[in-house]
Amino acid sequence: MLRLAAEARDTSAGSGRTYLIMAHQLIAARVCPVYAMNEKQPVSRTLALGRGSCSQRLALLEAVARGCEIATRVRGLLLDGRFWHPRFPRLRALIPRQVVLAWPEFLLDGQWVVVSELYGDLGTLRAGGRFTNTGRETLFDAIVRTAVDWDGSTCSSCDLSGHALADLGYFDSRDDLFNEHGQTLCLPVRIPADLLMRRRPVVSCATQPRLP
Repeated sequence: MLRLAAEARDTSAGSGRTYLIMAHQLIAARVCPVYAMNEKQPVSRTLALGRGSCSQRLALLEAVARGCEIATRVRGLLLDGRFWHPRFPRLRALIPRQVVLAWPEFLLDGQWVVVSELYGDLGTLRAGGRFTNTGRETLFDAIVRTAVDWDGSTCSSCDLSGHALADLGYFDSRDDLFNEHGQTLCLPVRIPADLLMRRRPVVSCATQPRLP
């Protein structure tokens, strides 16, 4: 992880936002997106495996940010499980009714910047079209091109607020969030579910683009 942080820092020209963008791109290129259920997997393991869920890759981005002394926090959101139905049309019966999501924020120039606006403000990004939660694109990848709008602030097709059942507030870390509200699945269910889901890559690691 230190090497990843160093690479992002070397190409960011001292800007915290540019550093995070480069770190995001490095993670997207080097950590293959897969489905996984363990929200508290250590970031070192995610990086060593070279694959991780959307949430696990976001956790890695947070860790790299802290490695460059950029403070982080997460907003907890309780999402309707039906948000994932388009992605798993044959497994709908296995999808929990509610899913706890940790959505990161970063302290840049004295202001908290939500990961949704890392690449620009939501008003501008909404031109990229809505996130459909189908195909190869995950929420981690979608922030590059489109507004991931959990609050209905864009008044557009990018508005995902209808999937948010509750705002759980802010937490100093995702571990604090999951310690208080629990992971989406209890341990006896999560282990077999994780073994099943991580065999279903979002995109083949062999075709995942790689940065130098």
